[in-house]
Amino acid sequence: MVSDPHIPVLLGPLLRAVAPVEGTWVDGTFGAGGYARGLLEQGAAQVIGIDRDPSVFRMAEAWAGAYGDRLRLVEGTFSDLDTLAGGPVDGVVLDLGVSSMQLDQPERGFSFLRDGPLDMRMGGDGPTAADLLNTAPEAVIADVLYLYGEERASRRIAKAIVAARPLSRTGQLSDIVAGCLPRAKPGQSHPSTRAFQAIRIWVNDEFGQLVAGLAAAERVLRPGGKLAVVSFHSLEDRIVKRFMQARSNSAGGGSRHAPETRRSEAAFTLPFRRAIGPDEQELAVNPRSRSALLRVGIRTDAPAGRVDPEALGLPRLDERGA
Repeated sequence: MVSDPHIPVLLGPLLRAVAPVEGTWVDGTFGAGGYARGLLEQGAAQVIGIDRDPSVFRMAEAWAGAYGDRLRLVEGTFSDLDTLAGGPVDGVVLDLGVSSMQLDQPERGFSFLRDGPLDMRMGGDGPTAADLLNTAPEAVIADVLYLYGEERASRRIAKAIVAARPLSRTGQLSDIVAGCLPRAKPGQSHPSTRAFQAIRIWVNDEFGQLVAGLAAAERVLRPGGKLAVVSFHSLEDRIVKRFMQARSNSAGGGSRHAPETRRSEAAFTLPFRRAIGPDEQELAVNPRSRSALLRVGIRTDAPAGRVDPEALGLPRLDERGA
């Protein structure tokens, strides 16, 4: 049996929530292939695995052949999943954020626990974290830390980053952040957690990709098709929640201060009133699942509509630092 470097979070609850699994599915964040394998074993006729990281496909070579043409692997971003899928599909799964597999590779630059080059790119293109941190105005860095990481000491950290330029290593960045914050108490997260999250989201345009990917899923799903999204922090989940509420017309009415606007026909129905989290058994096996939330929508036959990023709570970043 091939060992799996990444434990799929909420795989069991996800498969139960979207049952029965039939037809063609898109795994828009293929990673180590845990969701794709789960879908295939539950009855999917084909899974199209999409990932922007080409290294994941090399790692999949050891097992992917066992599924033959039932598994099709495509390099790209899930923001283009409707185009990459090549036609209507019966389901879309998205597992947001960085995987434990990527965190465990110091050379990728995602981890504050293991020193490595300050990269953080999920793919091989575009500027690295070092490129951005060494050139961006201090005000932009502060906004990134606050808007994307909810880091209250954002301005203090941004000032220290600019003073320490040039930066090239994750250990260097982690030391700078830790030096601006109180020492973590037992049970608290590492002081660098929020800053590294924010910078990774910035490098990979994760929020922009998420909004585009949700819109692409709406376009590509057949009536009755299922969208399942697993998120890991409040900002991601807020965008997913607002998208599903808005596209299912379940966001609530207006008020005398903000009258209800005319709604278009609902593109999704929501089979569950609340997000699904991990149970005690999963928490015991995979502590990294503690913040995971699963949301599911079922596509109607309404035409796909336009998605407003601002209405979904997408943080707005002024790259000029004005």
